[in-house]
Amino acid sequence: MPDPQQLPFDLLDLVVTGPEAPDGAPDGVPGNGRTPGQRLTGWLCSLVWSHDYGRLADLRRPEALSEPRLRAASFSPEEDQRPVFERVAFLFARYHAGKSVPQAGFGSMGDALRRIGSPAGRGQNDPGAKRLLDRLVASRELPVRHLQHAVERARACEVAPPSWALLAEDLAAWKAAGRKTPYGWARDFYTPAYPAKKNG
Repeated sequence: MPDPQQLPFDLLDLVVTGPEAPDGAPDGVPGNGRTPGQRLTGWLCSLVWSHDYGRLADLRRPEALSEPRLRAASFSPEEDQRPVFERVAFLFARYHAGKSVPQAGFGSMGDALRRIGSPAGRGQNDPGAKRLLDRLVASRELPVRHLQHAVERARACEVAPPSWALLAEDLAAWKAAGRKTPYGWARDFYTPAYPAKKNG
């Protein structure tokens, strides 16, 4: 594990250190008040920081029953959410292939798609990003192939990925009543929220 003093500010609070929560803090181990998705993200970021390319390569092989895949699944709070945590770890590893600095990401997948495009247009002004969002939100089942395509596009466009922690939460709630996750992604894509401007 890298020295916490060398981590960028946005990653410092994600990487789990100290005696309270051993490396990664899977199932049942206290995580300093972090959500399961945040603990997963901290562990994944530590793999990039420590240049653990072997484990990252294992995560890029989603069908292999490897230690890193099972470890990623162990962060899931519920047994039926284990495949979601495995998939998020796979997407993280795909995005970080060949990278030496981890990105914890920010915003939802809708926010990430809004950043995708070319100088001619991004987000809703990019037909490819718009089609990708349509495919994602139309899916009743977990849109595994389209998620991978979205992450690959973010990587190719050299834009920040979605928050991996939030992605785990969103995908865990994919089939929840009201389809809040797809609705939220579409809202974030088409109507971004801007921080309130403060006078003075």
